[in-house]
Amino acid sequence: MVTIIVLAALVIAFFIFASLYTDYAWFAQLGFQQVLTTRWIAGAVMFFAGFLGMAVPVYLSILFAFRFRPVYAKLGSQLDRYQQVIEPLRRVVMIGIPVVLGIFAGLATAPRWSMVLQYFNRTPFGKKDPQFGLDIGFYVFELPFWRSVVAYSSAVVLIAGLAALAACYLYGAMRFGGREVRISRAARVQLAITAAVYIALQAVSLWLDQYAALTKNNSLITGAQYTEVNATIPGREIMAGIAAIVALLFIVTAVIGRWRISIVGTGLLLVSAIVIGGIYPWIVQRLQVAPSERSFESAYIQRNIDATRDAYDVSGVKESNYDATTSPSTGALAQDAQTTANIRLIDPKIVSDTFSQLQQSRQYYKFPSELDVDRYQIKGQTEDTVIAVRDIDLAGLSAKANTQYNRTFVYTHGYGVAAAYGNQRASDGKPVFLESGIPSSGALGDYQQRVYFGETSPGYSIVGAPEGSKNVELDYPSGSDDDNGGNATTTYKGDGGPTIGNFFNRLVYAAKFQSEQILLSNAVNKDSQILYDRNPITRVQKVAPYLTLDSDAYPAIVDHRLQWIVDGYSTSDAYPYSQSQSLADSINGTESSTFRTDQVNYIRNSVKATVDAYTGKVTLYTWDTKDPVLKTWQKVFPTSLKPVSAMSADLLDHVRYPTDLFKVQRSILGTYHVTNANSFYSGDDAWTTPTEPTSGSNDADTTAANTTTTTTALGTQTSAARANLQDPYYLTMKVPGQGTAYSLYTTYIPQQTGSNARNVLTGYLAVDSDAGGSGKGKRASGYGKLTLLTIPKTDNIPGPLQVQNLFNSDTTVSQELNILKRGNSTVKQGNLLTLPVGGGFLYVQPVYVQSTSSGSYPLLQKVLVAFGDKIAFEDTLDEALNQLFGGDSGAAAGDQGAAGGSDTGTDNGSDNGTSDSDSDSDSGSSSGSGSTGGSSSSSDDPAVQKALADASAALQDRQQAYADNDLVAAAEADQRLQEAVQAAVEAEESSSSGN
Repeated sequence: MVTIIVLAALVIAFFIFASLYTDYAWFAQLGFQQVLTTRWIAGAVMFFAGFLGMAVPVYLSILFAFRFRPVYAKLGSQLDRYQQVIEPLRRVVMIGIPVVLGIFAGLATAPRWSMVLQYFNRTPFGKKDPQFGLDIGFYVFELPFWRSVVAYSSAVVLIAGLAALAACYLYGAMRFGGREVRISRAARVQLAITAAVYIALQAVSLWLDQYAALTKNNSLITGAQYTEVNATIPGREIMAGIAAIVALLFIVTAVIGRWRISIVGTGLLLVSAIVIGGIYPWIVQRLQVAPSERSFESAYIQRNIDATRDAYDVSGVKESNYDATTSPSTGALAQDAQTTANIRLIDPKIVSDTFSQLQQSRQYYKFPSELDVDRYQIKGQTEDTVIAVRDIDLAGLSAKANTQYNRTFVYTHGYGVAAAYGNQRASDGKPVFLESGIPSSGALGDYQQRVYFGETSPGYSIVGAPEGSKNVELDYPSGSDDDNGGNATTTYKGDGGPTIGNFFNRLVYAAKFQSEQILLSNAVNKDSQILYDRNPITRVQKVAPYLTLDSDAYPAIVDHRLQWIVDGYSTSDAYPYSQSQSLADSINGTESSTFRTDQVNYIRNSVKATVDAYTGKVTLYTWDTKDPVLKTWQKVFPTSLKPVSAMSADLLDHVRYPTDLFKVQRSILGTYHVTNANSFYSGDDAWTTPTEPTSGSNDADTTAANTTTTTTALGTQTSAARANLQDPYYLTMKVPGQGTAYSLYTTYIPQQTGSNARNVLTGYLAVDSDAGGSGKGKRASGYGKLTLLTIPKTDNIPGPLQVQNLFNSDTTVSQELNILKRGNSTVKQGNLLTLPVGGGFLYVQPVYVQSTSSGSYPLLQKVLVAFGDKIAFEDTLDEALNQLFGGDSGAAAGDQGAAGGSDTGTDNGSDNGTSDSDSDSDSGSSSGSGSTGGSSSSSDDPAVQKALADASAALQDRQQAYADNDLVAAAEADQRLQEAVQAAVEAEESSSSGN
């Protein structure tokens, strides 16, 4: 048995060692070992501090109670039996109990290392709170530390006191006889002093609680309101003083032996807590504040408004009235020609399947379900681009190829990117690729295309071999006829992971990943490296544990390298008077009645991080140099971050304003665009983000509002998810009052409930997202500037849901969509873009058609546009704008001429894809994908062709009749259109049954 226990202990110890050793090897390979060692040392110090802080006082308390026990005390028979049981184990108990309690205390305090390091390296904010005049840094760094110390000390003293009480009773120092309690002198001194220390700690806690009132969430605002400031806070000061006096009374008891004075003092403390801490604030709130709440709370609401706007970095938002017109006029877009030319038609949420069919090449590659939007200089002009990384996907391997060897040594990386112009389309509805094929070629130039570190990279891969060894890693499908089955192969030459070239390293990694193949395979050699933790966000989070990371890492070709760019945030929940909210709820657009642990009321985009897709190298750049939270962490990890000046000009050209931060800020500005306290209180101008207009129309799983109820030991909790909020979109555009820039925008509608809620525009928020253009290490001066267009309340500008309803209910549009849906095809309506152009708001929505057959993909066939209550529906955006604006919009769109063109490739003539699967997918997608835009899906049956021609003629006659305001002719044309559509359907059904 002893041997088994020893062996089990050795095995456990080895696995623990393997985990620690491999962690260090991973951090050391990246050059961030200081981060790990600092965490280890800080965590170890905190553990031992927690262990000793609990174990020593408890042990001493038990020891004193035993050492000064009455020698000749008369014990009852029951206590006698207790002593007989415990006495043989007394030494074990006296040491064991403190040790066990100490271990639990150490485990509880070890994770608090970050709070302690922040306290000892704190940085002032340079701003003071409006109530006590203390620096904001006191609340962010000092107050949490001292409250934790007091809470921990109170727990230690309480447990030590209980241990002393038990020991005193067990050994006769405390005896009960009827109504009489007899306590020995030594026990009296010990227990009274323990009680005095505990009460003194509560006095300190009460004193600190007055500062905590400034970050407390109340029903109206976050922060102390009138009642807290004038009743609760003074009451806590008084109670702290009373508690201090009671602590002194216990000291007196220890000296003179009279318990009555300390017991009376404790009773008075409890009574004062009820009266001063509960009844008096209730009276003030109920009888004084509630009848005239707005006037009493106005000053404190103003504190909340000012602090919230500062903490969320929206105090500098430029607000301006935008009296938008709703009447489109000829040439109205002439002043917005650059914005019009850059309107993005390619929806990154829809075209993933299109990219996959045209550019994926093999089943073991994968594009993300939602692509990314970036901008690139193409032929001297900045182009908004939809880009995606061709990552490895082991789930796509066939059953025969899906072996452990292949998963570990062969299928190790993805290859290249595919990118398309955001504002262009080919004549058949495909994207116009500016970078395509495998290996990729096109307008993005030469770059290292191998993707060893990506969002779907395997859990681990083993790569590398000596010079001259045979390549075993599949590089890309080359189509050549050789021993590798038509695949190019390679050997990793980078420095991306810890070495496992020696037996010991192979052994510890075999233990870490529980894979004997790492230890036994002959494919592992002296130059082998093991790559793991390969997701860009995972890598950045490990080397920067003090950051909250954006949910989206996006790729960019930077200085001939494929880099992942990740945004990092400094956050806090302790900024006085700033409104607290759940970070996840703000980003995801959800509401929950359950307690959230991710509450924040301060956020800054403090760090920009990059991860090299080939080497896995992580680089952290200080972005917000004024952020006190980041400055504090820089003192803790002085070698981790590089300055902005180290960022190349090419990298800065691809840095953008982060989406998650913008979502948090738009959530705040929905309410806090109001800066007048009285107006804020009335809530008559509160805004919200509109729900996604296409929710429920494209996919069955798009979310509408739903409620989940969970019953636990704590009771019933309800979590409600709001209907999908419309995403903010990146566009190159000119916001009124600003220059043309790569921007991120969102819209606002009134914050209302009920069935009669009005979906009209109330605001339009945009931020300059272009950080580049000023050279190496120089951030563009306009980057991060927020612009808020406020729509006058007298205007009635349709919101996104109104416009979507206008599109869907229009007879012409619905009939044409029905035509597109024929032949087992589905219609997908893309992102509804809102642009402040032409003196009003222009809505643009691409319409995609996809066959339901296997291997099909969405093709852009039509474009919907709206201005005011006028709409147009054409094959191209350019045609739609001209129709909407009286025959001439005054500006050319990016897809001008696409309907008659034939461009389906890149702008430099390279093909759309080099794999055999491309031709298969093209033929598969064209069947039933829609009749407009040059698709080959139309039937060759003459009856079908005649019916479609009649429908087209009727549609043109109907549009002309409406233009001439001839309602009779429009009705006749509408009737002919319906008859033609019905004839086309019947003819095609007849043709299909005949076949």
